[in-house]
Amino acid sequence: MTGVWALLLDRPLSAQEAAELTRKQFPQAADLSVVAYRAVGGVLNYLYETQRTDLSYLSSLRHYESDRFMELDLTARRNLELTETLRGGEKKGSLLWVLDKTKTAMGSRMIRSWIEQPLISPAAIRRRLDGVQALVEHTMEREELILALREVTDLERIIGRVVYGSANARDLASLATGLGKIPKLRELCAAVDAPLIAEVRQGLDDLTALREELERAIVDEPPFTVREGGMIRTGYSEEVDRLRSIQTGGRDLVAQMEARVKEECGIRNLKVSYNKVFGYYIEVAKSQSELVPDSWVRKQTTVNSERYINQELKDLEHTIFSAGDKVTALEYELFSNVRDKVGQEVTRIQRTAKAIAGLEVFASLALVAERNHYVRPKVNEGGIIDIKGGRHPVVEQMIDNDMFIANDTYLDNTKKRISIITGPNMAGKSTYMRQTALIVLMAQIGSFVPADKAVVGIVDRIFTRVGASDDLASGQSTFMVEMTEVANILRNATAKSLLILDEIGRGTSTFDGLAIAWAVIEHISNTKLCGAKTLFEIGRASC
Repeated sequence: MTGVWALLLDRPLSAQEAAELTRKQFPQAADLSVVAYRAVGGVLNYLYETQRTDLSYLSSLRHYESDRFMELDLTARRNLELTETLRGGEKKGSLLWVLDKTKTAMGSRMIRSWIEQPLISPAAIRRRLDGVQALVEHTMEREELILALREVTDLERIIGRVVYGSANARDLASLATGLGKIPKLRELCAAVDAPLIAEVRQGLDDLTALREELERAIVDEPPFTVREGGMIRTGYSEEVDRLRSIQTGGRDLVAQMEARVKEECGIRNLKVSYNKVFGYYIEVAKSQSELVPDSWVRKQTTVNSERYINQELKDLEHTIFSAGDKVTALEYELFSNVRDKVGQEVTRIQRTAKAIAGLEVFASLALVAERNHYVRPKVNEGGIIDIKGGRHPVVEQMIDNDMFIANDTYLDNTKKRISIITGPNMAGKSTYMRQTALIVLMAQIGSFVPADKAVVGIVDRIFTRVGASDDLASGQSTFMVEMTEVANILRNATAKSLLILDEIGRGTSTFDGLAIAWAVIEHISNTKLCGAKTLFEIGRASC
């Protein structure tokens, strides 16, 4: 990377030049289009121009393929409250709040990405489910994993700061602490029989040599700044130890000099002292001033004594005062060398961090499944969604003094594609529809689901149309916002999609709203036009 992108130091690159450099640097991504190469090249060019640092840590290029993940638009994410609540924007009350029992920032970021990007490959989903099931069955190993993961630091953020040269000694000490837990994690993973857990174990690189170097070099509790010393452990550098001994042992050196000068000059009451004005000086009583050697220079006269300085004391003073500056500079140099060594292992550390995050997500999903009595879903490509005793994962955790009433759901690709949900207000219609969507989504991220039994046909997209309000900024009324969202759903939904539609047409008059709802249902039910599986709520008034 360094050799190729060193050209960026001379001049900015055109889009075509950046694309060619990207193609050379990442040959493993040869199937990318020219447009994609230009885009990546432009990003790398921008990073180099703004950060002015080596990009060697970008060792691989992987392009995002939308057909690998379920598509969730902003409206669906908001209405299903995947990562934050609809009203308060808080984590508590969201699906993420229920599933995220991770202890590290790496695991928390990964489980969020899993929730926002559910899989659509049955094989990939089953591999994740196998990993979760293995940890559900190995309770002791899972609990030990969770305890060990609590002490793992955020390796991803640390290595990012190392690469950009902003990491301090505390970051390196935290890195050493985190790497020190990896042997234990590998040992626990070996006891869990699942292909994906075994794959995670292979990615756990404890970087023994680097960890030992960090432990020898950096103290356990280093200071926050790197320019004031105190970072390097005693015994790592002989020169640092020598300068520190001078710095801390200055009084001993002065006392030794004082005793020797008394013996040489025969001045019994001679005393070496210090003040902020003159620094170190030799104080002699006036009655014995005739014994002072000619090489001494008088600095001050007091009532009862004379104060002198000689070359030896000047040298000693300089040694003591300069030792602090020298040791600080030397410590920073040694710290920079150690940080550079860490930077050379960026690829291995990134791979380890990803493995740790994945392991923690599996442990979190297994813990939630066991605590909340979730079951393993069966995923298929037949399009059948058959949920027995389904529960809303969030609502059942939020109610304290009541029991959640479970419900069944059945949708297929033939005569039962659409279910009309009706009933009085506060009957739980919206909760029922949302819980179906969340159970499908949870199954496709590889999580166990809140149900007695669940068969989930792979869904490529989830669309929701729940509630509406005026959009005054763009001049749209409640009815216009609702119709715009419905039009977007009808244009983009496929036969493999799942639609959650709540009282379509309620923003206008009863008869017009009913006509709109009827027309929407007819369009969705037509397999030549849409054919999506749908839960359609119609209020009692509309009926």
